[in-house]
Amino acid sequence: MSGIRGEVREVPADSNHEELSKLRAAGYNVLVDLTCVDRLAKGAPHRFDVIYRLMRLDPATGDDLGRVEVRCAVDEAPVLRSVKDVWPAADWLEREVWDMFGVKFADRPGIKRLLMYEEFQGHALRKDYPIAKRQPLIGPKSGDKADSPSFNILKPTVTGE
Repeated sequence: MSGIRGEVREVPADSNHEELSKLRAAGYNVLVDLTCVDRLAKGAPHRFDVIYRLMRLDPATGDDLGRVEVRCAVDEAPVLRSVKDVWPAADWLEREVWDMFGVKFADRPGIKRLLMYEEFQGHALRKDYPIAKRQPLIGPKSGDKADSPSFNILKPTVTGE
């Protein structure tokens, strides 16, 4: 990491799309990251911070001309608008935020999981996610013997010998 630190902006969640579109027009042409922080244990007035990290990249030289971080405070209700029309790469990053934290985007009702499988219940990076929660499709059912077929004990087979 180069250690480049840019400006940090707090933006109301209901104006995220407008603010991010303005930044795109101002030359921030790379969405470096879109992530989330669960503030449950910190006693914050809101549950999550959705964080957009942007960079102005000179297309001719590849120079980093500046960075900005945009933070939007959100709760459980979907208030953020998708920015995949501004940066197409946001499609995958928004799916990741929904999959891991459960933060919904108001204009993406049919969002699908990206990292976890469809039957996974809950959102694994929430601070209130039970660490010992048993998920469907994972491991043998309780009471099965250790040699029962399960991805946990499958061993690779060697071919071509």
